[in-house]
This record gives sequence, C-alpha cells and structure tokens, in this order.
Amino acid sequence: MNETLRNEIADTYDVEAWGAGYFEIGPQGNLLVRPARGDARYASLKEIVDHLITARQLKSPLLLRFPQLLENQLRRLHEAYERATQEFRYTGRHFPVFPLKVNPRREVVETFLKTGTKIPCGLECGSKAELCAALALDRPADSLLVCNGFKDVEFIKLALLAVQSGQRVVIVVEKLNELEIVIREARESGVTPLIGLRAKLYSRGSGKWAESGGESAKFGLTTSEILECIRRVKAAGLSDALKLLHFHIGSQITDIKRIKNAMREAARVYCKVRQLGVNVEFLDIGGGMGVDYDGSKTMFEASINYSMQEFANNAVYVIRSVCDDEAVPHPNLVTESGRVMTAYHSVLILSIRDEIETFADDQPQVTVDADDPQAITELKEMFDGINSKNYREFYHDALEQKDALYTQFDLGLVSLEDRAKGEVLFWETCARAYKLSRAVKSPEEEFETLRKILASKYLCNFSVFRSAPDSWAIGQLFPIMPIHRLHELPTELATLVDLTCDSDGKIDRFVDIKDVKDVLELHHFRQEPYYLAMFLVGAYQEVMGSNHNLFGQPNEAQVVIDADGRFHVTKIVPGNTVGDMLNFAKYDTAQLRERFERRIASQVESGQLTREAGDRIVAEYAAAAAQQTYLG
Repeated sequence: MNETLRNEIADTYDVEAWGAGYFEIGPQGNLLVRPARGDARYASLKEIVDHLITARQLKSPLLLRFPQLLENQLRRLHEAYERATQEFRYTGRHFPVFPLKVNPRREVVETFLKTGTKIPCGLECGSKAELCAALALDRPADSLLVCNGFKDVEFIKLALLAVQSGQRVVIVVEKLNELEIVIREARESGVTPLIGLRAKLYSRGSGKWAESGGESAKFGLTTSEILECIRRVKAAGLSDALKLLHFHIGSQITDIKRIKNAMREAARVYCKVRQLGVNVEFLDIGGGMGVDYDGSKTMFEASINYSMQEFANNAVYVIRSVCDDEAVPHPNLVTESGRVMTAYHSVLILSIRDEIETFADDQPQVTVDADDPQAITELKEMFDGINSKNYREFYHDALEQKDALYTQFDLGLVSLEDRAKGEVLFWETCARAYKLSRAVKSPEEEFETLRKILASKYLCNFSVFRSAPDSWAIGQLFPIMPIHRLHELPTELATLVDLTCDSDGKIDRFVDIKDVKDVLELHHFRQEPYYLAMFLVGAYQEVMGSNHNLFGQPNEAQVVIDADGRFHVTKIVPGNTVGDMLNFAKYDTAQLRERFERRIASQVESGQLTREAGDRIVAEYAAAAAQQTYLG
C-alpha cells in the first residue's frame, strides 16, 4: 500500500488522533487493533468479522469486546497515579474503583477485578442491584466497595452484609437522614462499616455535564451538613468509622483548569475535616477524567485538553500542596474514572445494507420537448450551461424553477412525468454546482449545506437507540470509519441511517480534528459486504440503550490477541431473538402462536387455505420467534 495514500486516508478518519494507539490502518488496507500502544501484536478487524460471520455463523451488527484493552486502560490509569505520587513525593496510595453504572456487564467487571490482583481495583455501586452483584464478586483484599447514591434501609442493610463477609465497604452519606439510618443499623447489628461524606463543592466541571457539579448539584452535603454529620458521628461514638471524603464535579471534564480548582477546594475541605479531629484516610475524587473522542485535544465537548498523566499529576500535586500547607497527612486517593477505563474496549461493527440517494447517478438522460413546461425548459438550459463563472446564479435560478414546477404540479398543470423530469434536471444541476463550488478557496455556506443534502444515506443494520443512545440523546460524537478497503480513496459522502421507524434514527455528525463533519467519507457501495465500525462505545452505551421498535442487543464476541499475533474468540453471547423481545414487551409467545394457529385454522376451514399451506404458515410463524431482530 502506498504510504502517501495510507497517510491521506488516516488523516481522513483521524484514527491516529483518537485511537490511543489501539487502532491503526494496516498495509493491506484493513483496520488493525492492538492490545496496547506500541504492542507488536495485532489483529485485523475485517478478519475477525469474516471469521465470526462464516465460521461462527453470526450476523451483524456485532459488538466486539477486547478485554486486553480494559486491562491496559486500568494499568495505564494506575501507573499514571503511581508515577505522579513518586514524582511529587506523595505518601498516599491510589485506589481505583470501577463504577458499575458505566458498564455493569459481568465480562467487563470481572476483567477489572482479575487485573486487580496486582492493582487494588474496587467497585462503586449506586443501586441495590449493583450492590448485590458486587457482594458476590471476588476482589483484591485491600480494595474498596464504595456505595454511592440515595439509600434506604434495605440498601444499607445489604451493605452491612458485605462488611460481615469481610469486605472493605464505604457507605457514602448523601443526605443527613442516611447517616441516621447507618448509625441505627450499625448499633442494632453490631456491624460498623466505613463511612464516607459526599461534599457539594462550589467548583464545577466543564463540558456537557458541567451542571452536575457546583452548588446546585443533585448529590452532596453542604458545608453545614458536613459539620452536622461530624457532630452526629462523634455523638454516636463512630468517629473512627468516618474514613472517606467524596466529591464529584461531573463526567467528561474537558478543561484541566477546572480539575485543578476542584482538587484545591476538595483538598482544603479534607484538611479542615482532619483538623476537627476526624482521621479521614481516603479522598475520593470521583470520575471526570475524559476521553478524547475526536482526537482534537481541545476543550470541545467531545475532547479533552489533557492526557491521563496530566490529570493524575494535577490531582496529586494540588492535593499534596494543600495538605503540606495545612500540615495534615496526604490522603489515599480513590478514583472512579469509569469512562476512560471502558470506552475503548468495545467496537460496534455495522454492515451497510443499501444506499439511499437524493438522486441516482444512473438516472435516464432527460429529453426536453418543445411542449414541455417552461420550468423544465429553463432547468435544462441551466444544466447544459452551468460553469465556474455562473454556478452561483444558476443554482439560485434552479431553486426558483423547482419551486415553480411544484406550484404548477399542485395546481394540476404539470403531469407526474414532467415533475419527474424536472426533479432529475434540478438535482443534476445542484450536483454540478456543488462540484464547481469545491474549486473555490472559501465556498459559501449554502454550498456546504448543499453538500449534506446531496450526500447519500447509507442504511446500516443496527439501531442507534439500542447501541449508541448518546449519539441520539445528547449528540455525543463517536469515531466511525470503514474497517476495510482502506487502500482505496473514499469517494462518496454519506450520512448513516438505522433500521428503526424513527426520523431520529440517524447519525449525521462525525468526528474531525478541526471541526464536526456533517458527512462521512465512505467508499462506493458495490452491493457486497461493506463494514463500518463505531468506536469508543464501551462506556454507558450498552446499559443505557433502549429497545425502540423491539430491536434487541446485537451478537457479541470477546476477542483476545495472543503473543503470536493470532486472535482467538474466547466467548460469544448471542443477541436477542424476536421471541426475547416479545417477552420483554410482556407478550406470551405461546399464546401468540396459539392465536395465530386459530386464525390460520379458520382460513383452512373456510377453504381459503389448504391444510398443507396452513401447516407451513404456522411453522414459519413459529420459526420467526427464533430469528434475531436485525436484518438477516
């Protein structure tokens, strides 16, 4: 593969900017995945997909999990804090915990806990269901189980069961009445957990979730409430149990300056609490470490202007400085950086099923007759005469003639054949106008809009609402690119539409280092397998996906890459079937089949169907329940 061409295509998709060393274009034009940056091992995504479809008989969409990327992200995170503590002579330790809300799938959680045999990786729970799962999982002995969120008596009793099972459990108090329940249940059961207080800081993060921090935040105790908690803990004789101070200023923080301000304020609160005679040992700095989705390394909402190491350095340095100034011990640091731990490990593979064009390149040639309406005659003259000097004027004139043609059609003055003829001439004139506008150094905005209108729509075999809900709900950008044919220049401009019967089921914003693209460069669709991949979907997308149109979860495959560079599929999780989704919607599939059989039986009895045809129809209906919800 020509190196110049390879670099041009790499720049088109910015894969080296957002790929974090995990993804790159290979010499054969396929996209490669590596277990870690600089690792000699790699595998071709196209070869993995071909294997799953041919040898394993799976169908797209496919969710590929790479557990080695999970392990590497945890290792990178922990090593960043280890380096920072050594550089700044920080005496506290780093305790990473994984928030189950980010991705509660067992395959993900157990990978972190397995890696945590060398790293004290704990878990964070915000509900009784999450806590039930966490209680039974094996974790490193010195790791933490942090209980966040609003709690009732049952939640706190469940946390106390974890204490009785020998686990280090921290119940983080969000409201004063929660502390009263903890004190009462601890007294009655004789079991004392570690207690944490969540502080509501003045500092806020930046980006989409800036409003989740600050004085109006949903969670956290005010300064006066923190003081009241300390008073009540001391009165109950539980001062020794108060071991953690927690704060969180928002997810996907884009600006490093906001991190510094929050760390300074939190460290000061920690020091003042210590000076009140409470020996807090842990400072939980929450999540917030962002992922560079577009690779721009800026404060843009889909990016971050810092590295993982810079985040750790700022946290450690600022907290150490404040503690030294206040003459209090450095706390152990707890992090809940779930997004950066999980985002990279999942890749969603989409197959293109068809192309929906605004106008087709293979339209029949239009012949204009003398008796054609004037609008058609003038559109033909514009189509024949448009050039680099008049394309703006002719484009505006074409818009006027199109409106005139539609008005005449509404009045019954133009036939359906004439309308079709006029539409072909109009869109072909627009296509020529756009092509001529590209030669101009700074094309007008209207031609940038025209580019999007002219772009094809590639029909993808997936549901945005199921597999990439943040793309629809909050406009989150995810990197998307082909996994093969990368030795060819992409010549088509397209947006993506999904299978759902919803106009919002589309993706028409794409990552770019300098801007947000409204079209994606793709290859011409040749009615043969063509696969795209959506990256960085490992955080939140699975657990927040909906079942719009009863499209279920896609097929999943867990893939590892061996030392010899070969990939191995270690686990397959079949996607939801039609029957699964009917059960989800509270239909009784057996009852549905029985009703359908009665309907067919009546058709047979009335002579509308033969017995053989009726039996065949019933069998085909029953078989449909075992099919997957996506296109075959």
